[in-house]
Amino acid sequence: MSSILIKNIRAVDNAVDITTDVLIKDGVIAEIGEGITASAEQTIDGTGLVLMPSLFDMHVHLRDPGFTHKEDVLTGCGAALAGGVTGVLAMPNTKPPCDNPETIRYIIDKANGTGVDVYPVGCITGGMSGNGLCDYEALKAAGCICISDDGRPVENAENMRKALELSNENGLLVASHCEDLSIINGGIINKGETSAKLGVKGMDRASEDYITAREMILASSVNARIHICHVSTEGSAAMIRFAKSRGVKVTCETAPHYFMLTDKLLEKRDADYRMNPPLRTPEDVKAIIEAVKDGTIDCIITDHAPHAAEEKADFEKAPNGVVGLETSLAATLTALYHTGEIDLHKVVELMCVNPRKILGLDIPSIKVGSTADLVIADINKKWTVEPEKLHSKSHNTVFKGMELTGKPLVTISKGEIRYNEM
Repeated sequence: MSSILIKNIRAVDNAVDITTDVLIKDGVIAEIGEGITASAEQTIDGTGLVLMPSLFDMHVHLRDPGFTHKEDVLTGCGAALAGGVTGVLAMPNTKPPCDNPETIRYIIDKANGTGVDVYPVGCITGGMSGNGLCDYEALKAAGCICISDDGRPVENAENMRKALELSNENGLLVASHCEDLSIINGGIINKGETSAKLGVKGMDRASEDYITAREMILASSVNARIHICHVSTEGSAAMIRFAKSRGVKVTCETAPHYFMLTDKLLEKRDADYRMNPPLRTPEDVKAIIEAVKDGTIDCIITDHAPHAAEEKADFEKAPNGVVGLETSLAATLTALYHTGEIDLHKVVELMCVNPRKILGLDIPSIKVGSTADLVIADINKKWTVEPEKLHSKSHNTVFKGMELTGKPLVTISKGEIRYNEM
């Protein structure tokens, strides 16, 4: 295994912020301090750069098996590494869905050797049908640490309650896609001024708020954990904040587009700005930022959802979803760090520490003996997002043409450099 010496770098995790040298040997951090003189196979000049624990994205769609024209495990892992991500939670709406041990093992086996730890999410219900709970013990034995029907809700509340009840027995986290399909009723963007202006059916925020409340009530009734996916509304954030204050075991996530962009962008009639939940209003953006700052929102994810260009060509008929693995750190630094909303410790907490903590995984840190899962970033580098240069098979990014500030340059997974653009 190779050795790496990083010289004169600003090392930041949730507890440390120092300028130092870092020596990596045999997959772990072997030495930290100024003026390290040990020889190493590779030496990196870290002057002006930041070293952080690598990111973990607990909400991605790798599209494999079944939709590999959009993405596959290998290209998805490549995109992750380019974004400083060495671990992902892969959602189950594949074909076949991840409702069986064979599909779970297929994904894990394919990811072996990529440098990215891929944890397939098992389905809550068979075939994501909403009916008939899966064999959670079998899914866990195959490698699952989380269950969800993400991509659609579990419509039957009693089925969701039973799944939450069983989660206490099997130790699997339950993650919920909070959407009431009867309220959505074919809507494609946020219901409001923009949907009215465009003459298209809107997605009422009551859909997300209602199921968010339902899930927390159900979880509380059986004293179980619940994780709320991709929070986008002021109402959901407020309800989660209240539930946490009452001791409900709820965690939640949001994505950069929900604290950066509004539904005004949909006036372009460009389906690359369509996702579910949709871009909301300036008031929602402000509320999501406040919820990130005060700890209501536990982590930042991407909901990386690749679609081929031809699928996104028709604004009204296109599938929902945007890619995000390669822009998440840059977008977060741009919108929250460089604006003074949060510091780098908070960035690490949101993108590196909390996702792993929620999932019960080992958390890398910058200390001697810690696994060398690290990212080197130029947090001041300005760059323009060019979709065709992304490593994903699909290029449906909401940040196309935008200038972001901050970029991952080197991703180290278990002591090996897996991505390098220095």
